[in-house]
Amino acid sequence: MIRNLKRVLLPCAFLASTVTGASVAVADPQTNEPAAASVNIELNKLDPVEKGCRAYLVVNNATPTSYQSFKVDLVLFQADGVIGKRFSLELGPLRTKKKSVKLFDIDAISCDKIGSLLINDVLECKAESGPAENCLQNLTTSTLTKVELSK
Repeated sequence: MIRNLKRVLLPCAFLASTVTGASVAVADPQTNEPAAASVNIELNKLDPVEKGCRAYLVVNNATPTSYQSFKVDLVLFQADGVIGKRFSLELGPLRTKKKSVKLFDIDAISCDKIGSLLINDVLECKAESGPAENCLQNLTTSTLTKVELSK
C-alpha cells in the first residue's frame, strides 16, 4: 500500500512544482529521505569561435554551502565516441542559492565535432570552512544542447 501511495504522490508533487513554480522536497523512494540540494551544471550553449568552440555552462548552487573552489575534471568525447580532450575547469567561487554562468573555450575542435562531455570527477571542492564532502555525489547535470553532459 505504501509503495502504491508513493507512485501516486511523487508524480503529484512534480506536477504541483511544475504548475506553481514552487519548490517541493520529494523523498527518495528507496530511502524515504528528502532529496538533497545539489549543484546543477547545465550545458546551455555551444558557439563556434575562431580557434574552436565556446561552451556556456549555467551553474546553479542550490545548496546552503558557498564554495570558494569547485574544480571539475572534464573529458570531451568526439562525435565518433573517441576521447578528444581532457582538462580541468574551475567553476568557483559559487555562492549559496545562486545561479551563475561560466564559459570556456575548447581550442582546436569545432562545436559539431563534440559528441559529449563527461564530468569525470570533482578535483577540488572547498567551502568557506574548508574541504567539502560528497561534491561529486551532490552534483547533477543537464543540457540544452544536442551534446550530452553527464557525470
